[in-house]
Amino acid sequence: MMSTIVRRAALSAAVVAALTGVAACGSSDSGKDGGEKAAGKTATRVSPIAALRSAEKSTDKADSAKVRSTTSIGKLMSMTANGALTWGDGLKGNLTITYTGGQMAELMKKAGTQSMEARYLPDAYYAHMSDTYAQQAGGGKHWIKYSYDDLAKLGGASGSYMKDQIQNATPNQSVKMLLASGDVKKVGEETVSGVHTTHYSGTLNVAELAGKTSNLSAEQLSALKKQLSQAGVTTDTVDIWINDQDLLVKKTEKADTANGAMTNTSFYTDYGVKVTAEAPPAGDTKDFADMLKAGGTLSGGTGATS
Repeated sequence: MMSTIVRRAALSAAVVAALTGVAACGSSDSGKDGGEKAAGKTATRVSPIAALRSAEKSTDKADSAKVRSTTSIGKLMSMTANGALTWGDGLKGNLTITYTGGQMAELMKKAGTQSMEARYLPDAYYAHMSDTYAQQAGGGKHWIKYSYDDLAKLGGASGSYMKDQIQNATPNQSVKMLLASGDVKKVGEETVSGVHTTHYSGTLNVAELAGKTSNLSAEQLSALKKQLSQAGVTTDTVDIWINDQDLLVKKTEKADTANGAMTNTSFYTDYGVKVTAEAPPAGDTKDFADMLKAGGTLSGGTGATS
């Protein structure tokens, strides 16, 4: 019984991490430079759209950054993510994900720890679980491998969408989202972490945005809209702060879901930092698809994907 609980806890928590850890990091914080160039650059910008297009290009070219973020979804979970990602040649990087509250934190306690290492590669995500997990449910293996193709199958239309979002999760995605929404306004100029920034805000229709920014078929998009409706997800309010080097400094995101309010705050620092990530040793890795075949069904998986 305990091994089944641990397996389900590990699977649930790790899937949540896969779907939210990177998705919640679609923004940034470059704290190195900043205020000296403030007055001149912001004065030359003719519109929020022009400013965001410049920021989208600059952040994309930056290639890598350190990440820190906090995310909460009602009573389901609250979590932090800290680490570094690179996106120049497919998404790669490492995050330490810690569940700080909610149902997922309780599940992780049963799996032996509330923190886990998340390793991202272009085709798969890996979660390093505790010794308790390895002994009771992992066959002595600590890492779970989640192929993005397997996650897509698990979540149906929403899985296909999340696969697309994870594989293309770069810090400039928040800017792309606002540009695609057609609803963006300049809020003002603010200091964030000691850096001069310009604050922009917009509200996104999630289903419409998915149609504009994903490669889903008409059938998949229709199914996704139905899933989003059932999950209580309609609009997403995004605020971003851009520094004077046209790099994202901060993002906040808010949306309603069937599990309660979702909030995220993300920061990036040290653009251009060296990031390396390799697949864990095969001998210490268990495949997610094999675990499901063995009966490791998800408790809370619906909440994760919604």
